[in-house]
Amino acid sequence: MSYAPSTTAGRHCAQQLADISRTLYERGWMPGTSGNISVRLPDEPGRALITASGWDKGELTARDVVEVAARTGRTSSSGQARPSAETSIHAAVYRVTEARAVIHVHSPYATVVAHRAAVRDAVSSVRLERFELLKGLGLKDPALADLPVFPNWTHVERIADDVAAHLTAYPDGPPGLLLADHGITAWGDSLSQAKNRLECLESLCQLLVLSHAELHVSRATQAPDHRTAP
Repeated sequence: MSYAPSTTAGRHCAQQLADISRTLYERGWMPGTSGNISVRLPDEPGRALITASGWDKGELTARDVVEVAARTGRTSSSGQARPSAETSIHAAVYRVTEARAVIHVHSPYATVVAHRAAVRDAVSSVRLERFELLKGLGLKDPALADLPVFPNWTHVERIADDVAAHLTAYPDGPPGLLLADHGITAWGDSLSQAKNRLECLESLCQLLVLSHAELHVSRATQAPDHRTAP
């Protein structure tokens, strides 16, 4: 089912989602139907557009998006396509941060780092320091950042709960995160800024992999126990 936003601003955002999806697909960062992108509607920031689930991101159009409540991820109306399976992670970022756009991709170097740095049943982090590209992340201290790595639970809502708890505890952390064996998510004040930060983080992960340096990994927090959750 296709969806067309009712306002000019909404239609512009939908086209931006399609254009950036195509760009990231062509880089090999959104292979197959993987990855997802969302943006808050500028005229109604409590709502957001997110890419629909199961669509080839290289062929996405401005009508292949879903409108959801930004802070919960619930769809705004019936008759729309199914939103991305990871909508709840986007909603967690929107609840806790000032972000207005979120991008998740399976870029190769970030995925390799996420695989190597993952700690079972706990949130870990990878130390990024000294690299000039850290200045592109908008950090209070651009000399270093601890990039969190979250367990890739089967239930995405459990990941979202972990993300919300961590971002609340570390509000000055980097505007991005890794999912174990999965990929990377970044956010910003706009789709353009989120994309720029994503590029910086992927490049930083590339430098870590190519340098063959031993990753500085620490156990950040014990992942909350959500076994009673559905």
